[in-house]
Amino acid sequence: MCGIIGYSGPRKTSPLLLEGLRRLEYRGYDSAGIAVGREGRSDNSLGIVKAVGKIAALKAAMPADLDGAWGIGHTRWATHGGVTLANAHPHTDCSGKIAVVHNGIIENHMSLKAMLEKKGCVFVSETDTEVIPQLIAHYYKGNLLEAVRAAVQSLRGTYGIACIHADEPGRIVGARNGSPLVVGVGAGEMFLASDVTAMVAYTNKVVYLNDGEIVDITQDSYSIIDRDENRVDKKVDEVTWELGSIEKGDFPCYMEKEIFEQPESIARAISGRLDVENSTAKLGGLNLERRHLSGIGRVRIIAAGTSWHAGLVGAHLLEHVARIPAQSELASEIRYRNPVVERDSLWFTVSQSGETADSLYAMREIQRKGATVLGICNVVGSTIARESDGGIYVHSGPEIAVASTKAFTSQLAAFYLFTLLVARMKDMSRDEGISFLSTLQSVPDLVRRTLAQRDKVQAMAKKYHKAKDFLFLGRGILYPIALEGALKLKEISYIHAEGCSAGEMKHGPIALVSPEVPSVFLVSDDYLREKTISNIREIKARGGPVIAVGVEGDDETKSLVDDFIPVPKSDSRFYPFTMVIPLQLFAYFCALELGRDVDQPRNLAKSVTVE
Repeated sequence: MCGIIGYSGPRKTSPLLLEGLRRLEYRGYDSAGIAVGREGRSDNSLGIVKAVGKIAALKAAMPADLDGAWGIGHTRWATHGGVTLANAHPHTDCSGKIAVVHNGIIENHMSLKAMLEKKGCVFVSETDTEVIPQLIAHYYKGNLLEAVRAAVQSLRGTYGIACIHADEPGRIVGARNGSPLVVGVGAGEMFLASDVTAMVAYTNKVVYLNDGEIVDITQDSYSIIDRDENRVDKKVDEVTWELGSIEKGDFPCYMEKEIFEQPESIARAISGRLDVENSTAKLGGLNLERRHLSGIGRVRIIAAGTSWHAGLVGAHLLEHVARIPAQSELASEIRYRNPVVERDSLWFTVSQSGETADSLYAMREIQRKGATVLGICNVVGSTIARESDGGIYVHSGPEIAVASTKAFTSQLAAFYLFTLLVARMKDMSRDEGISFLSTLQSVPDLVRRTLAQRDKVQAMAKKYHKAKDFLFLGRGILYPIALEGALKLKEISYIHAEGCSAGEMKHGPIALVSPEVPSVFLVSDDYLREKTISNIREIKARGGPVIAVGVEGDDETKSLVDDFIPVPKSDSRFYPFTMVIPLQLFAYFCALELGRDVDQPRNLAKSVTVE
């Protein structure tokens, strides 16, 4: 949620901050603002501009002469206080000399505010953030770093902070606790951001901050200290993807681009990780010895949203193929449940961003109880990737649209690789391994062939987009795909949709069936096919329209339903990869028909870094 960009260097600062904020739009926001230091003015004041709405509104509000040698910018996603100009960041102290942008939530802001008001501070917003510049001013004695260090000791909650002072030219101080911050190291210029996408146009050399660390930035240098004021020397990482990967190219929306990138992103996820000679997988990043892997008694998966659905597929696959008990848990629930950690259990935390607050906090709780926790992440250098005991990068490349598509199928690929690895250590024969590996290698092409149904799905969206409610139904390994299809439709079209196990239809959801409520069925060609067809007949008998995503050549299902989208025939265990594609496209085209902002749907953020 929210976005931060800071810059100190010779470039024109205001345009650079605006461009950085534009690249952070995908994170979700409802207002924006910048503060620039203007050295040389008689009053040495900060230039601050805010706007409610999109970055275009902020650009329109900026005076032509607003510029400076250093500054900070922010996109806000409202938590404390409404979407107003007064609540937009940056926030300042009473003097106007200190400006702060902040991601996160300050849990003790009310008590801090009461203390500061007694000392004469006047507050002008409803936000929790405003206590931060006021607190920094309270401690300021001519050194911004020391004032920030003293102030954050009083803060309870999560924060990623960037701060400037009008009297300290070129200096930016940042602090992190639970909300990501990354330093960009340029040639004679420095950056600070919540996400590397904000600065990748200018540098690919980055340093990731850990919780409790404070960074002091000038145009030519940076230094980092920890909570005990010890200097921290950190590795400078290199961003390997290029600027073009976060541009739309010839696509009208990031989401469509990312849907169509899935053959390549899945191929990257499995590239170099298949041991064809031994018909198994190679996952060196797990940091686990073979005897540990072969002794796993149970797998537990913690995740949220789309990543939880990937976990559900992974759990089904591990039980069905590797014969290991497995379950996928909602991170927001398990953290507060005081979960039992079995001695022979292995845990996964799944997160596209690697910064999802619920998943991160749940992971830390599980680790405190002595468990080994592996991460499945897309963003290299993210907090979950750094703090987990090992894991798998899915290598999707930057995913800009808020609604996840390519990261989901790459997460699936990670679970299929892990399943193959442990199954071959247990009961899977070499011949079975060869078959499984061969099908996994074919998945990018199967997805590419499924994407050829684009126009047919678009026509279907034109037919059904005015419906107010949808049911998505699947069984077995396709039940999580039904959940994911319903979530995608809700996220970007704002149409109410419910994902159900087709076997549970008679236990409540069938009451919703009517000619006005379409049902979307996922029909495999496995042992559950006849059961699913029986469920379709029950819906049709009650006058409900039925859309089916099924297997090429399934004429029986095609004859029963109102609309049929075929996917290529393959090993039924791999249909999650192909059957999710029409559901992604259907949600996308319904949203377009309804005039929605597909890449930045209302009320949603790409990376949920607060509870």
